[in-house]
Amino acid sequence: MGEEVITIAHGGGGTRMRELLEREIFPILGLNEPYFSEDAAILDAPGKKIAVTTDSYVVQPIFFPGGDIGKLAICGTVNDLSMRGAVPLFITLGLVLEEGLPLNTLRKVLESISLWAKEANVRIVAGDTKVVGRGQADGLYINTSGVGYLKDNCEISLSAARPGDLLVINGYIGDHGIAVLGGRDGTPFETGVESDCAPLSRLVSEMISSGEIHALHDPTRGGLASALKEMAQASRCEFVIEESSIPIRDNVKAVCEMLGLDPLYVANEGKLLASIPEACVNDILRAMRKNPYGRSSVVIGKVVEGRAGSVVLLTPMGTKKILRIPSGEQLPRIC
Repeated sequence: MGEEVITIAHGGGGTRMRELLEREIFPILGLNEPYFSEDAAILDAPGKKIAVTTDSYVVQPIFFPGGDIGKLAICGTVNDLSMRGAVPLFITLGLVLEEGLPLNTLRKVLESISLWAKEANVRIVAGDTKVVGRGQADGLYINTSGVGYLKDNCEISLSAARPGDLLVINGYIGDHGIAVLGGRDGTPFETGVESDCAPLSRLVSEMISSGEIHALHDPTRGGLASALKEMAQASRCEFVIEESSIPIRDNVKAVCEMLGLDPLYVANEGKLLASIPEACVNDILRAMRKNPYGRSSVVIGKVVEGRAGSVVLLTPMGTKKILRIPSGEQLPRIC
C-alpha cells in the first residue's frame, strides 16, 4: 500500500477530520482533545478571562451572493468567540496572495474586511502578508486570530447542554453553502439564495442579558446536523429534534433536492445553535427576534437523558432517524 496522504475529506468538518485530529495532530502536539473541540479557548488573564480563536478561510469563489472571503473571515472569527459568550475585541489578519491576483480584487476584499470589522466592533491589531507563485494558491487565502473577554459569571460551553434544555436555532439553515455553490463559474442554474454570513456578537450579548444559556455552537462546516451531533457528544446527552420545526427556505430545499444534498449538512455562516433552560427560552426568544440576525429564531428540539451523544430526528411521517456526522463535506471550499 502507498503512503497515507491528506484528502479533501480531511478538511470537511466530518469524521475524517476528527480522525486526523485525534490520531495525528492532538497526540503529536500533546493537546487535550475536549479542550480543542470548543469554538474558542478560554484562558485566565489578570483580572479577566479571555477567549482566543483562530481560523483560515479558503472559499471559492472569493465573491459570492451575500458576501465575500473578507466578510466571511471577520464574521467567522467574531462568531467563534461569541459561541463561548465572549465579547470580541481584536483580530489579527494574515493574507496569502497568489501571483496574478488583481489589485482591485484585493482592494474590494480589504474594504469588506474594514466594513464588517466596524459592524462587529472589533479592531484589526496585527497582520502578515505573503505572496506565493502563480498556481500555488486559489487567488487569496485569509488566516485570522481573534481575542475577546468574558463578562463575569459567563459559563457557556459546547459540553454544557443539560437534560430539560430546549434547542434553538436563529433562522433558516443552508443558505451559505447554496449561495456559494450558486456563485461558482459553471453552475448551470440560478439558486436565488444569498449567504447568511453575519456577525452574531450583539445577538449573543442580547441573549445572555435575557436569560441563562448553557451551550452555543455555530453550524458551519457539516451544517446543523454536525453541530447537533458535536454538542450532544460533548454534553453526553441525547438530542431529540422535530424535523418540521427546522426553518429551511423553499429555494434551498429545491436546490438540495435537485443535487441530492441534505440541507441539514449544508454550511451556515450566520447561524447559532443554543441549548437553553426551558424556563428561560421565551425571554431569550423575544430578545433574539428583535435582532436582525435572529428574527426567525425557533425551538427545534430538546435535550434528554437518553443515549449519550445521539441525535434523533422526528420526521413529519412519525418515524425516527438517527443523525450522524458525515465523513467529509457535501460542498468543498465554502468557508
